[in-house]
Amino acid sequence: MARFAAFLLLPVLIELASAISFNLPVNSRKCLREEIHKDVLVTGEYVISESPNSNTKTNLKITDSAGHLLYSKDDATKGKFAFTTEDYEMFEVCFESKSPMGTGRVQDQLVKLDMKHGVEAKNYEDIAKVEKLKPLEVELRRLEDLSESIVNDFAYMKKREEEMRDTNESTNTRVLYFSIFSMCCLIGLATWQVFYLRRFFKAKKLIE
Repeated sequence: MARFAAFLLLPVLIELASAISFNLPVNSRKCLREEIHKDVLVTGEYVISESPNSNTKTNLKITDSAGHLLYSKDDATKGKFAFTTEDYEMFEVCFESKSPMGTGRVQDQLVKLDMKHGVEAKNYEDIAKVEKLKPLEVELRRLEDLSESIVNDFAYMKKREEEMRDTNESTNTRVLYFSIFSMCCLIGLATWQVFYLRRFFKAKKLIE
């Protein structure tokens, strides 16, 4: 049982270590993209280092694949955000630095971003307080949610596999029909050439 629990908690540990950091040059824009399933809670925390130039502003914007604004913060320095996906989406997190000083005069800013989604985004401490759960019950709830998340991932992968198989079968069928059509056209063209040349040679009295 302990091995099974450790196996289930492994993805959580991986997700918890997924915080990233990068340098953001002045007057530049950097974006991160990720695919998330439907009805999944996404939370994030960011910290942007201060720029020596007070005129440098960094804006944060999060949008989905349809261009809908999920979160926006002008002159962002530090904060948190949270949203729930309405459908299976590719969402984009963009940091944009703006400064009237131009490039080359202002030091790059360091951006640290820690994003969590699904089970990792839930605050089980608050859930335990509200529902008055014991520590063991909290861990069981966490494992239950994680198991459900894994099942949903496998269901989605199976659905994608079926869609790809249907696409491949449809493509193969179209290729087969096109090949048959091409062969019929070639046979028809060859037959027409034979009759045409036969009439031509007869007209020239080269054959009887």
